[in-house]
Amino acid sequence: MGILSWIILGALAGWVASKITGHDASMGAIANIIVGIIGSVVGGFIMSLLGKTGVDGFNLRSFLVALLGSVVFLAVFKGVNRKK
Repeated sequence: MGILSWIILGALAGWVASKITGHDASMGAIANIIVGIIGSVVGGFIMSLLGKTGVDGFNLRSFLVALLGSVVFLAVFKGVNRKK
């Protein structure tokens, strides 16, 4: 996957994850991209623990893996910020 594909997939996954977790009002486009890219890595790690492949291209399965990772990342981030 090229860098442009990572940015687009990250933006979509980060935006949908921020809608799901209720962070959308506090996040901008750049934050959505960053969350989505980190979520792709987290989702790929989770999938590798389950014996599956992670993000392997620009398709629906990769989007769902990135979305899963983004939601997990935002939930952990919210939990860490709540304790401070």
